[in-house]
Amino acid sequence: MKKNCFLLLLLFGLHFSFAQTRQSFTSTQIYNKIQKLNFLGSVLYVGAHPDDENTAMISYLSNKTHARVAYLAMTRGDGGQNIMGPEIRELLGVIRTEELLAARRIDGGQQFFTRANDFGYSKNPEETFRIWDKQKVLSDVVWVFRKFKPDVIIDRFDHRTEGDTHGHHTASARLAVKAFDLSGQSDKFSSQLNYVDPWQPKRLFMNQSWYFYGSKEKLHQAAKNSDWLKMDVGSFLPLRGKSNSEIAAHSRSQHKSQGFGVMGSRGTDENYLESIKGDFPPQLHSVFDGIDTSWKRVKGGKPIGKILKDVQENFDFKDPAASIPELLKAYQLIKKLDDGHWKTIKTQEIKEIIAACAGLYLQASTDEEFGTRGQKINVNIEAINRSSAAITLKKLNISSVAEADFTFDRTLANNDDFNKTESFEIPDDAAYTTPYWLRKPHGIGMYTVDQQQLIGLPESPQQFVVNFHLLVNGVPLTIARNLVFKTSTPTQGEVTEPFDIVPDVAVSMKDKSLIFAGDSPKSMVVEIKAYKNDVSGSLQLKHPAEWQVSPEKIEVHLDKKGKRKTYAFTVKPPKSKARASLKPVFSTGTKTFDQELHIIDYPHIRTQTVLLPAQTKLIRLDIKTKGENIAYIKGAGDDIPQSLRAIGYKVDVLSADDISVKKLQEYDAVVVGIRAYDTQESLVLNQNALFDYIKQGGTVVQQYNTTRELKTDKVAPYRLSLSHDRVTDENSKVRFLAPNHPVLTTPNKITSRDFENWVQERGLYFPSKWSDHYTPILGMHDQGEEELKGSLLVAKYGKGYFVYTGLSFFRELPAGVPGAFRLFANLLALGN
Repeated sequence: MKKNCFLLLLLFGLHFSFAQTRQSFTSTQIYNKIQKLNFLGSVLYVGAHPDDENTAMISYLSNKTHARVAYLAMTRGDGGQNIMGPEIRELLGVIRTEELLAARRIDGGQQFFTRANDFGYSKNPEETFRIWDKQKVLSDVVWVFRKFKPDVIIDRFDHRTEGDTHGHHTASARLAVKAFDLSGQSDKFSSQLNYVDPWQPKRLFMNQSWYFYGSKEKLHQAAKNSDWLKMDVGSFLPLRGKSNSEIAAHSRSQHKSQGFGVMGSRGTDENYLESIKGDFPPQLHSVFDGIDTSWKRVKGGKPIGKILKDVQENFDFKDPAASIPELLKAYQLIKKLDDGHWKTIKTQEIKEIIAACAGLYLQASTDEEFGTRGQKINVNIEAINRSSAAITLKKLNISSVAEADFTFDRTLANNDDFNKTESFEIPDDAAYTTPYWLRKPHGIGMYTVDQQQLIGLPESPQQFVVNFHLLVNGVPLTIARNLVFKTSTPTQGEVTEPFDIVPDVAVSMKDKSLIFAGDSPKSMVVEIKAYKNDVSGSLQLKHPAEWQVSPEKIEVHLDKKGKRKTYAFTVKPPKSKARASLKPVFSTGTKTFDQELHIIDYPHIRTQTVLLPAQTKLIRLDIKTKGENIAYIKGAGDDIPQSLRAIGYKVDVLSADDISVKKLQEYDAVVVGIRAYDTQESLVLNQNALFDYIKQGGTVVQQYNTTRELKTDKVAPYRLSLSHDRVTDENSKVRFLAPNHPVLTTPNKITSRDFENWVQERGLYFPSKWSDHYTPILGMHDQGEEELKGSLLVAKYGKGYFVYTGLSFFRELPAGVPGAFRLFANLLALGN
């Protein structure tokens, strides 16, 4: 192993363990950990996105086979949709990363990624590789192979297909197959060998799925005529009190932003693995057949295996601490091993088992939610031994802080709680807390990560890891715990979250887009929030010369941490059409701050702190509007109401529970949010009010719904059949099918230029069939495909208009696409 191996294993292989460490375990959970300690085999499952993984397979291999299992997702799912809230793109990628980690905490796996950016739906792998940097993504896959050192690779998708599934899917499978061939070759991606050795997995499978065959019956029939490995992953796990399928369903249900909650199941669940590459015995009964997964695979491991076998067989569920003496013997032998890979992994595992057997609770916490550079932080230290083992807390040190080294030499008597408060100063070079892949600007297909050791990690490593140096029955043992923020709330009781480092000041813009339809100036509101006491400086807006901003500078003083103030600037546009960015900068004279701090807080994931450049898009465009008051019925969540306000509309956001004909008649038009019929049961119950409003002269613009979660077959007043049709090329040519229709003429004359600079896609989930009452407005298609005409449909219904659109306005308007604003204004003007 190379010279930087130990540090790298801490960053890569153990980051997950440190981040997820629990403080207490039942005897059954400890026994499960001992079973895993006795198994030296690894499986890497490979897919494209969050939610692609087979949680039943991961859970089975982890909890039934006791293997070390991980899921490698090519992307973080940044290009998907979000049914929980308005976050899309980078912030959605953070949410879906955390959802994967929440899933892995349940099914027992680990989680890795490449630098590939989910740019949206792709219809074939060739398109995918035109946008991803294929060599860089391949190098990341090889890197994960070499670091995780799996014996077995399992592909979620088939590398031999073309265009019959998401292009990212097939691309992920092809990359895994290629990496299988390359990761063991020392002349491939040789710069990685400064940190790792080549590694050749033993075999590669493809996980067949009923989805590829159309039904479970067809899959089982195909399996009868093949030599696929059959696995029943529906086993009941007595020590867990659940079937593996129930655990897998709980894991999969963490993908809440995608609406993937599922019911648990019981009974047989047959899965099939097709042998693709590698060494396979003639009769294959398990993924590890012919692979030594005992301690004998490690030089010097045989006596360790004997000790741990006895520990497992003689484990006392009423007194787990009785195993500590033998566990310590095994620990000392593991420490003497030469094999760096299994030595490091099993050292960490056995230390946590010893701590669990002793009921050892170790925590370093602070009551500060955020810290800033140079700030002095009080650390509350708690240590308690709840066993008869002789344990002494010798000292404690905090990584990344040279002076944070505290000596205690305190005996931890059985159930005697030790508490002490120490302090340290956050170094001036401490990194701000934010996802490492978002620290630098990135392109459409790849994130920028220059530090090799970070590539593959699910999260940024915690900066302040607290090392508790102990003597357990006279044996030195160091247990690592992350420094956490701990508080209590009336509804949740004790709450712990990561302790984050933030700038002294965060800036944010109230409006993410500022749209100018004429020469009149507009007010731009900037919010300043202090994260330390007594902050003074000046605030100004960086802008292109042709845009006028006043005042030039505003002096600011914030006396207390947590205080926020807002300041208004006046922005005057140029005479001609233009696009620009307005960026706030707060300067103290010696430091400048120009980032917005986003807090992502959902109950099923850990709270996340994300720093992104603060800016507002400035758009001077030629746009006319008719009507003024707009009702927006909530769907899955998006930022369209804010975008409409930016061009002068008054927008009220309504719940589907609140709609009535009388209420809707107050508005010039009604917009139905994305995926409303997927997420809002009350919309189905109240949709007659919506249709009656149209009959009486109203205009309703309904945005796309998916086919999977529809709560009714009737989403429109006339027949309309939704489909998976979409146009993924945001630059595809658009043909006007009804050039004289008011949608294309009033009040804005729509031209081909209005479809320039669209982002990610044209649209998705277009209707494929519709009644003759509808007029299709636009034709478009991806390269090599037939024209689709269902992206924008308009129907007269009674005295009013119904519009159904799959165009991705939920992406285009927040992105400040001028033509999307003009077209949407025309839709709202239909009844005026």
